[in-house]
Amino acid sequence: MSVIIKIRKFIILALILMFTLAVLAVFPGAKDNKNADTNDAVELTIIMYHSLLKDKKLQNDYTISPDSFEEDLQYITKNNYSTITVGDLVDYVYSAKPLPQKCIMLTFDDGYYNNYYYAFPLLKKYGCKAVISPIAYMTEKYTNDGSVSTTYGHINADNIKEMVSSGLVEIQNHSYNMHKLTPRRGVAKKSVESDDEYKAVILEDITRAQKYLKSSAGVNPNCFVYPFGAKSDSTLDIIKELGFVSTMTCTEKTNRITHDPDSLFELGRYRRVPSESVEQILNRRK
Repeated sequence: MSVIIKIRKFIILALILMFTLAVLAVFPGAKDNKNADTNDAVELTIIMYHSLLKDKKLQNDYTISPDSFEEDLQYITKNNYSTITVGDLVDYVYSAKPLPQKCIMLTFDDGYYNNYYYAFPLLKKYGCKAVISPIAYMTEKYTNDGSVSTTYGHINADNIKEMVSSGLVEIQNHSYNMHKLTPRRGVAKKSVESDDEYKAVILEDITRAQKYLKSSAGVNPNCFVYPFGAKSDSTLDIIKELGFVSTMTCTEKTNRITHDPDSLFELGRYRRVPSESVEQILNRRK
């Protein structure tokens, strides 16, 4: 019997080893992720934009001028920053693909049409990348009715396809239709909801956004961007259950990216307001 037991133990250990090697083959960065080499960490500042409009009367804490955005891009390129996307972070963590030590991420929330009309041509002009996270319901609405407005409109599916095909724009998930302050704030839990009710609502909305973006524009987001930065204690676990490998908040902080997958969650961002340029933000966070 002792020989049989030893054989069984050997088989079990062999299977565990085979499984471990298979995981490392798919995600090379998974090896010792919890004890990632801190010397290989990359400091990442993420800038959060929303809308670009020329009319000064319409500019506010969420809207800057296209000229201001161009000045940001000029500063970034002149000072040798590399603009990166979530995909670049994933490649770094899971495939050990190097990240530039001097990198920055530019993000646009809500997916306004002026992102396509004003920002996209400037991204092409300066060879910079950006991450746009549209409200999927609004993209579907403007795709279906065909209306266009730089002031209040949102990007449609064709706009997304064109920008993604350029290699300069990445699309992420900003909910299907939970970019609201009432009856709940973003994807935060309502006080009257049970845990099961909350989870069902969140799963349905985010999954619907994923399916729409995939079917209409051929994109498959892997990062969830919290509307208003609002969330609850259980939200992150639900997001992870859906298969997302990253999340972005509205908390102002510089991110420290390592080979630990957890470093891709709850990424902080600096909101770009008319009164503070990217240069000033980068100097302030030092």
